[in-house]
Amino acid sequence: MTKLKWGMIGGGEGSQIGPAHRLGALADGRFDFVAGALDHRPDVGRDYAGRLGIAQDRAYGDWREMLEGEKTRDDRIDLVTVATPNATHFEITKSFLEAGFHVLCEKPMTMTVEEGEEIVRVVENTGKICAVNYCYSAYPMVRQARAMVRAGEIGKPRLVVTNFSHGHHADAADADNPRVRWRYDPAMAGVSGQFADCGIHAMHMASFICDDQVETLSADFASTIPSRVLEDDAMVNFRMTGGTVGRLWTSSVAIGRQHGFDIQVFGETGGFRWTSEQPNQLIYTPVGGRTQIIEKGEGGLHADAQRLSRVSIAHPEGFPLAVANIYCDIADAINGETRDGLPTASDGVRSMAAVHTSVASAKDNGAWMDARPSIFR
Repeated sequence: MTKLKWGMIGGGEGSQIGPAHRLGALADGRFDFVAGALDHRPDVGRDYAGRLGIAQDRAYGDWREMLEGEKTRDDRIDLVTVATPNATHFEITKSFLEAGFHVLCEKPMTMTVEEGEEIVRVVENTGKICAVNYCYSAYPMVRQARAMVRAGEIGKPRLVVTNFSHGHHADAADADNPRVRWRYDPAMAGVSGQFADCGIHAMHMASFICDDQVETLSADFASTIPSRVLEDDAMVNFRMTGGTVGRLWTSSVAIGRQHGFDIQVFGETGGFRWTSEQPNQLIYTPVGGRTQIIEKGEGGLHADAQRLSRVSIAHPEGFPLAVANIYCDIADAINGETRDGLPTASDGVRSMAAVHTSVASAKDNGAWMDARPSIFR
């Protein structure tokens, strides 16, 4: 199989997410890393691209230069990853889609619901793939959980409880650290801080595993550090189209929690729990039965979990390989193979609708509101 050509915007030296994308994209030999605009400082970006092995003529100073340089090449990139600050996602993603490139965008896909709906329309018009990096949904045991729900192994889901809470932004003395401050700055993060940063991963996971969509929600936001404009703690109750009840907590001031992303689904005939800090295991309990540990790599897993397990049982597969699974699904999709587990622009706009609805609900003392984007009502 011919390797696809890949380029990256953002994710430069010192970036938190950049290395995970580079490891993920290259892990399975499906992509060659051939182009990049890796830093908002052109010379710094070009220098780093060169050290990563990108040819000088494809080490670009900014995304516009990269777009102009790539769209006229016979060997142009097949996929571009957008890993820049949130406020830039829409313009870059839309521009590359309209120029005929496939795109993987970091979350949140856009800053507004209207922008998200525009991306969905561009995808429909161009036929190009716009994936969104909800990479936690690509862990093998998360795919196992979704397949179990689809197979009716826990009956109809009644309740889903999820959280993504950590304590790494809890020190008020660190509030002016640039790596922290932007997440609570409306000019860069948008209308929401912690919920848009981490909470939407948990909400997407609930929809993904339950194979259902959030219909209504009620939210309570708090800024526990007074200098923050945007929330650093949020509680969101939601109800899905199929009747499943949801509870979501997300926080960045939960001292003692490290990553803190987990999900529990309780159905009519069983329930299970998955946590990102022990991603190789799915804890499953049938009604009236004993609790069991389902291990990544063991026999009898559903096909999607087997397909995305790279190493043998008891050997850990971490975050970069979950990102790699997203890239595998994108490569398959580019080559015409359907991968319905791949998060797309539709997931991106649903998440943004949930963010804006949660903000409005929190301002209205937790009023229940319709959380669906207008194009899906």
